[in-house]
Amino acid sequence: MPGFELFGDKERTQVQDVLDSGVLMRYGFDGMRNGHWKAKELEAALSNRMQVKYTHLVSSGTAALTIALASAGVGAGDEVIMPTFTFVASFESILALGAIPILVDVDDTLTLDPAAVEKAVTKKTKVIMPVHMCGSMADLATLKSICEKHSLLLLEDACQAIGGSYQGKPLGSIGHLGCFSFDYVKTITCGEGGALITNSDVYYENAQKYSDHGHDHIGNDRGAEQHPFLGYNFRISELHAAVGLAQVSRLDKFLKLQERNYTIVREALSSIPEVTFRRVPEGGVENYSFLSFYLPTKEITQKVHKSLGTNGIDACFYWYDNNWHYYRKWEHLTNLESLGKLPNEVKNNLPDYSSADFSASDQWIGRTISCLIKLSWTAEEVQQRAKKMVEIIKQVV
Repeated sequence: MPGFELFGDKERTQVQDVLDSGVLMRYGFDGMRNGHWKAKELEAALSNRMQVKYTHLVSSGTAALTIALASAGVGAGDEVIMPTFTFVASFESILALGAIPILVDVDDTLTLDPAAVEKAVTKKTKVIMPVHMCGSMADLATLKSICEKHSLLLLEDACQAIGGSYQGKPLGSIGHLGCFSFDYVKTITCGEGGALITNSDVYYENAQKYSDHGHDHIGNDRGAEQHPFLGYNFRISELHAAVGLAQVSRLDKFLKLQERNYTIVREALSSIPEVTFRRVPEGGVENYSFLSFYLPTKEITQKVHKSLGTNGIDACFYWYDNNWHYYRKWEHLTNLESLGKLPNEVKNNLPDYSSADFSASDQWIGRTISCLIKLSWTAEEVQQRAKKMVEIIKQVV
């Protein structure tokens, strides 16, 4: 991870096809295309890979989440349960629709704690949104049971976990909707892009309309299309889709490289008694994009993280102090600071996160280091890195 590390001839060929046709937009201009429909081809490839009826490509993972929620009818005043450890896009997509993000604790999977989710369900709850952070998944069987018990939607944010699986099914395909990101630092990339997947005819039809100003996409005359809904512009371009089409054909190779490099580092760190690893739910297979491990205390973890950086071990993250991914640094959410006015229905119903108790999450995140697994490392480079990491950690613990 990420796919841009291995850009090559396949990506160049697909992009050149688009440039040769001169059609950069995914819709219309049928006569100019010479049969090139990169977005449609990528959607078909992803549907096949994810074992679902429908894939709809959009401009980003954030757009995918927003469109997925809107397509399922989520809006003003609805509550969406999400984890304290995720990317800020999770709550941004919820707030964009006037809905209420309900943060709950994570457990030793670094994803939603099902017990905390159950406690957070109210009459206003409409969606449970597990986020498969750093390549591994939530306890989806339990979360799915909670959804069935309370008649809720399960929306998988699999933006960081493409290629992973749970009980034999691809991550993203287990809920009512699943979302992926193909931005520049994901396992496969379009440069910028995202996708939602679903088996629901209704959600798919809503999604393709909502993402393109409400167009119905009936026929091939763009000017004659009707506008049955309000919508917005979340379209992906043919250039971005072309890059993704090349990358998805290489996904298995990328996953094998990630697994090899992940395994080398994990086996080395396993020799340190003080190091333990995040729990992967039974039946789950990571996509191996990150190796996340625990140390005995927050203080030791902070020292180890600092020492790794000063000794040249890059791309290791201490999420506890990270302002993109952990609730502690989400001042814009806590203080409700927005460039546009938030609706009163949001402000009046949002929990007071400035005083919320997420000590259970702190207990896990405060002791976690997550190391990015790069595709471009040779086996020898990974072995040398792993050996150095062991030496550094042993010096601290």
